[in-house]
Amino acid sequence: MTTHVPSADGESPVGKEFPEGLPIGDHWVEAPATEDIRFPYDGTVLARAPVGDTGLARRAVDAALALRERVGRLPSHIRRAALLATHEAVASRRVDFERLLVLETGKPLVDCRIEVDRTLLTLLTAAEEVARLHGETVPLDLLPSGEGLLGFWTRKPIGVVVGIAGFNYPLLLAAHKVAPSLAAGCPVIVKPAPQTPLATLWLVHLLREALGAADAPRAAVQLVTGGPEVGVALTTDRRIGAVSFTGSAAVGHRIARDAAPTKVLLELGSNAALVVAADADLDAAADAVVRGGYYASGQACISVQRVIVVDAVREEFMARLTERVAQVAVGDPRDPRTRVSALIERRSTERVRAWLDEAVAAGASLVAGGRVTDGMIEPTVLLDPDRTLPVWNEEVFAPVVAVRSVPDLDTAFDLVNDSRYGLHASVYTSALETAFTALDRLEVGGVVVNEVPGFRSDVMPYGGVKNSGAGREGPRFAIEELTVTRMAVIRPTTKKT
Repeated sequence: MTTHVPSADGESPVGKEFPEGLPIGDHWVEAPATEDIRFPYDGTVLARAPVGDTGLARRAVDAALALRERVGRLPSHIRRAALLATHEAVASRRVDFERLLVLETGKPLVDCRIEVDRTLLTLLTAAEEVARLHGETVPLDLLPSGEGLLGFWTRKPIGVVVGIAGFNYPLLLAAHKVAPSLAAGCPVIVKPAPQTPLATLWLVHLLREALGAADAPRAAVQLVTGGPEVGVALTTDRRIGAVSFTGSAAVGHRIARDAAPTKVLLELGSNAALVVAADADLDAAADAVVRGGYYASGQACISVQRVIVVDAVREEFMARLTERVAQVAVGDPRDPRTRVSALIERRSTERVRAWLDEAVAAGASLVAGGRVTDGMIEPTVLLDPDRTLPVWNEEVFAPVVAVRSVPDLDTAFDLVNDSRYGLHASVYTSALETAFTALDRLEVGGVVVNEVPGFRSDVMPYGGVKNSGAGREGPRFAIEELTVTRMAVIRPTTKKT
């Protein structure tokens, strides 16, 4: 693989560290093809990256299965040491990782810095969770038949894990696949999004180097690139233990059907809602919509998309919101001041533009933005869109926020729940009663009070309900998903002498 990514010292960090090909088995093997990876902002070719195929996918599964028992028996101190060493390796290269993420995702630098911070926390937390992977005793004598029996359970690795990551946070999402898998004792094969393989390749390389230094098999972590056919080959192989997928709902549901009965963990899309109550701090709520609606250029599954405002404060809130949206900096993602830049691909921009045109034609008002300037969608606020249109009820994945007003909070909570998605939602209020009502009524995986729905600490359980997915991420919770309980029932015997 060749690349033109500049590092802090003017050299290419990827070209300097990467072997060529793909990390499959104990070595890097030649890929059958390569493709251009482009900087979304201006289309510049960033790298020629290796592209795998179904044959390499099967080869990776074979290698992982051959190591399944060995990886499952790796001592805790080795798994922990490898994760800690990878944490240190990424930390020492963080500036180059940030620069690479900007170039391959097109995300603003501020968001890429946060992504590296969160990746480091994920690696560190996964290492710490190795020490907490244990079971419990069970009081079997609650039934008379259990008298004299000793019972306890342990957790065992589920087997080979296939992790498929999305394009928007390639380094972080890959870390959430590989780090818990290794901590659990599972060989893992990761497949990055075709548009953004570089940061994931680098992470896997560093982790394999750490495994080798700890006298553990490098093939415990492998990577295969490629298109949908590679994903199908990996996820439908009945020999694997689990699939962990982050991406669109349509693809995730297809994987779940095709992979059955293999365990499938899905972190899918959403159209996150933010409710503004009559007693909310309107300045804080308006700030939250701007901060939560436009970070990562809106390409985050829990970015603010739907804003539901109680009628009593609609006009006052809208005045604050439009004032703030006008101040959002749009431009080159390498500029630290930029908050919105180009989407990952031109066809994504074209789709969003069509959705906005459709909404306006149906009666919605463009309060801010709505234009495409130099290939970038301006930060957009859409008022009163039809609830049946995609811009309201599907995932926009762009710097677009849609606002509707309702007479009261009961109606607001009903409107939040009137969605096939349910990942995160938030409510701005000064009443504790409203906060607890939201916690009780909102049909989502996470309720956030007086903060953006996009708040996520990587140590918390993260996942959705309804079409937003199944299972939970966060190292502790992912490790539980990737292990199975094994019950031990023992009747001690006394040998007669």
